[in-house]
Amino acid sequence: MSEAINRTDFEFPGQKNVYHGKVRDVYNINDELLVMVASDRISAFDVVLPRAIPYKGQVLNQIAEKFLDATKDIVPNWKIASPDPMVTIGKYCNPFPIEMIIRGYLTGSSWRTYKSGAREICGVPVADGLKEHQRFPEPIVTPTTKATEGHDEDISKEEILKQGLVSPQDYDKLEDYTRKLFKRGSEIAAEKGLILVDTKYEFGKVGDQIFLIDEIHTPDSSRYFYANQYEELFAKGEQQKQLSKEFVREWLMENGFQGKEGQQIPEMTDEFIKSVSERYIELYEMITGEKFQKIPTDVVLKRIEDNINGFLKERG
Repeated sequence: MSEAINRTDFEFPGQKNVYHGKVRDVYNINDELLVMVASDRISAFDVVLPRAIPYKGQVLNQIAEKFLDATKDIVPNWKIASPDPMVTIGKYCNPFPIEMIIRGYLTGSSWRTYKSGAREICGVPVADGLKEHQRFPEPIVTPTTKATEGHDEDISKEEILKQGLVSPQDYDKLEDYTRKLFKRGSEIAAEKGLILVDTKYEFGKVGDQIFLIDEIHTPDSSRYFYANQYEELFAKGEQQKQLSKEFVREWLMENGFQGKEGQQIPEMTDEFIKSVSERYIELYEMITGEKFQKIPTDVVLKRIEDNINGFLKERG
């Protein structure tokens, strides 16, 4: 089994602090730059699972890099450089305390909510009589709060404005950017025979300017279906073949885990870890149309540290 990176603990020149998120380790350099290392950790139900997935960080970082470059005409983004396959360095932004989730299909958590009887998702009315994986007439925006700990919570536009989390002017821009990014991502996916089902975006500000931050259109933040199988499987009422993290969530649910108190995370065998790694690589190759190049993992921490230090030194 290839070495997987569960955590980094670097010390860079000018480093003020480091934030270890569910998946990424983010280093603040003088409140000017953020160094984001995509680890191989995997989370589900807002819980970080005990074993990391080889090559997952590389997959996430390199997909995000491509999509940040492919959407910078829609909204400026935080990325400055990617000096290592697992690293993005970008502008230090003040993040908005919400995540903008957009859904083209009734799938995943939205389906679970709908199946329980709800006919409104994050304040957006949803019609009666819909089936699992059914396409919405128009994509719906269903924001969540951005929790520093624990679970993100669904929230409506009205509640966001009422709580003063985002100004009305900024919220309108965020929703407009979200819809345009989703349209672009859907077009790129369609060229590769995929459907971008749903995804999330995060935004921040530098001064008065809004930037797209974090990562986009990866299997951690997005769900994809295979386009050539969608109609047939939907007509039969069968599950869609999907490229996303949902299969990990489904495996956990089948084994009695949904992140609830008192539940035990099932054993993640070598075979299961290998299968997850292969699914991430499959998505990379499908969505980019390129062969995935596995980077050596024997001295990965030293390589990452050297590449980041080299960039920071060159930048001065």
